[in-house]
Amino acid sequence: MKLLLSVCIVLLSSAAQAYNQQAMMEAYFGVVMIRGYNENGGMAYGSGVIIADHTVVTNCHVLRATKQPWVSRGEDTYPITSVRADVWHDLCVVSSPTLPFKPVVRGNSYALVRGQEISAIGHSNGVPAPITSIGEIQGLYPTPSGNMIRSSAKFLMGASGSGLFDMEGRLVGINTFKTAGHGGSIHFALPVEWLETLEKMPATSEFPVRGKALWEEDEDKKPYYMRAAVPESRQDWPKLEQISQLWTQQETNNADAWFSLGLAEQSLKQLDAAALAFQKAVTLDGQFVEAWFRRGEVAQLLGDNQTVKDVELQLQKIDPLLVSVYQNYLHCEKNCQKQ
Repeated sequence: MKLLLSVCIVLLSSAAQAYNQQAMMEAYFGVVMIRGYNENGGMAYGSGVIIADHTVVTNCHVLRATKQPWVSRGEDTYPITSVRADVWHDLCVVSSPTLPFKPVVRGNSYALVRGQEISAIGHSNGVPAPITSIGEIQGLYPTPSGNMIRSSAKFLMGASGSGLFDMEGRLVGINTFKTAGHGGSIHFALPVEWLETLEKMPATSEFPVRGKALWEEDEDKKPYYMRAAVPESRQDWPKLEQISQLWTQQETNNADAWFSLGLAEQSLKQLDAAALAFQKAVTLDGQFVEAWFRRGEVAQLLGDNQTVKDVELQLQKIDPLLVSVYQNYLHCEKNCQKQ
């Protein structure tokens, strides 16, 4: 249901968001494939983004299984001669002196906002031409340098190390890890700002690149937004409620924490508690569109018509295009205020 709501909001309200077609094409051609033979003779592959002349960023876990990786585009190949590795942050910058392609333009993860339209471009499933997936920013989680990004822009195996771009074609993140479950995958990208430190690190010619990444840490040591993602995608609502309760206790002013708690409580039919949690989320972040939708939905289930109307008025202030989406979502197609 959460994924369906996100798709609905993107399709019906993002139509007014313009994008720079030329810039997006340049971003598309700035994405390449990273390949190499593993120890068993099979093919290891992932994606990368050209960030400077002869220089590509990818995930370090893409380079775990091969001693001689290379960059490829179509039938053309370009040898990799060295790597700068930040294994914990799962970012590796490789050098390929014969790579002739133009680097992408870098953006700023701090400039992103929840609900903003973005595009993931990568070689999902190892296809030779990059695949583009449009989505929106679902969450932004501050780090000492840059925002970790949760988005609805899908990427599959083979797109690790691919680019997450704003609609001006600027690189804002590196698609890195995702959860899996019958409730839908949740996708995370590392902030582009992390490249600044990595580019200053010493280079080595030793492959494979091995070591544990932050998203592979023990569950109880991960940040709450990562811990909550697994039960959410698996629709394990009791577990999500347990984690979210701890999250709200530790980060009382975090709108995402309260939304996560509300989602679990709504799914467990604890409607009064869910209403309070969603209300807290929108109080902390008045632009949190999905939380407003959920607040209205729970109010409708509780027979609280006044709140249903109030939510519609709030959405009208955020973006008038959202009103019809909200009305369709609650199945009051003409006007929820006339209930």
